[in-house]
Amino acid sequence: MHSAVDVIRAKRDGGQLSDAQIDWVVDAFTRGEVADEQMAALAMAIVWRGMTRRETARWTQAMIDSGKRLDFTDLGRPTVDKHSTGGVGDKITLPLSPLVAACGAAVPQLSGRGLGHTGGTLDKLESIPGWQADIPVERMRELLADPAIGAVVCAAGADLAPADKRLYALRDVTGTVESIPLIASSIMSKKIAEGTGALVLDVKVGRGAFLKELDQARELATAMVELGTDAGVRTVALLTGMDTPLGHTAGNALEVCESLDVLAGGGPPDVVDLTLALAREMLAQAGITDVDPADALADGRAMDHWRAMVRAQGGDPDAALPQARHTETLRAPVSGTLTRLDALDIGLAAWRLGAGRARQGDPVQAGAGIEMHAKPGGSVVEGQPLLTLHTDTPEAFPTALEILRDAFTVSDTDHPTPQPLILDRITA
Repeated sequence: MHSAVDVIRAKRDGGQLSDAQIDWVVDAFTRGEVADEQMAALAMAIVWRGMTRRETARWTQAMIDSGKRLDFTDLGRPTVDKHSTGGVGDKITLPLSPLVAACGAAVPQLSGRGLGHTGGTLDKLESIPGWQADIPVERMRELLADPAIGAVVCAAGADLAPADKRLYALRDVTGTVESIPLIASSIMSKKIAEGTGALVLDVKVGRGAFLKELDQARELATAMVELGTDAGVRTVALLTGMDTPLGHTAGNALEVCESLDVLAGGGPPDVVDLTLALAREMLAQAGITDVDPADALADGRAMDHWRAMVRAQGGDPDAALPQARHTETLRAPVSGTLTRLDALDIGLAAWRLGAGRARQGDPVQAGAGIEMHAKPGGSVVEGQPLLTLHTDTPEAFPTALEILRDAFTVSDTDHPTPQPLILDRITA
């Protein structure tokens, strides 16, 4: 007979939880037998004491077992997904999913909405008129099996790892988010439950990321790769820089426009390079080694799959995207080289303009956000547009401009050393 107090004490005192204790406490919490305050106490004990690889793997499996696990092994084509830990201007899922599908893999991409300064993939796609995030599993299966589509980007169903949804909400209000085992198991329980055969993780590190330090990011990436491997999912992680925003836009419809540029064979070099790097990793994990994703971008196949994917989820790929009613331009104060553009400040300002939300469920503005007319290393001339702010609520401009006042540096003597886009690669 188990009790919540015994489990809390065991972890509080530095012990390892048994498989039976983990299975029981996760199940009992999901059913309401373990109270929120008891699970909060256990989460805090885990923050302080940590968990072993065995404990973390069992915790993850218990959260998977709290709901349904999808199975796409009968599609007749390999499945592979990508997960990003979130950043500013991170629109990579939009061109990446149809690109990988165009190369022969099926991509069941379960995504989320933004919170705070990091944008959400579903918010971006919902700026497309008619596009729907909620797709029944059988409809997912149809779209993934269709060789003309092959990719679905949608919200996770309520029956996918429901224990994680309850625990995540509790951690958010009890100061127990910052735990590598709990973060890793939260992400991986959903990714494993979605039924993908392979997974590529994009773990962001830097000013605009959840993890600011490379060592922290490497620890999280290693834990997630171990969890995926232990669960039979081929998993690899890339650590990618997030001191500077990705691309030239931060905001929902703005980022969709930029993604379309990439799918059309153009787009900012950093977005294109990261999209191709992740596509190559995904295809390799899926066992597809005879296709170069750069060719699928160049010849229009990726764009064809994008249009089919959007249309299949109710969207109109030809519709005009929403535009904000008001804009404000921030100009370069002096001439010189842009040596710094802070991702966190850009993300916070875009959030204040209406592109993000403070609480889950808050509305977002489809057209709000920031255009960046220069990136670090580029030359600027005094008075030229540096940033353009977009919003439907012009009363937000003063706050956003105050945030952006210290978001950049222009120098007539310094020249920044280009930072590598990919900082490390983690495998099992």
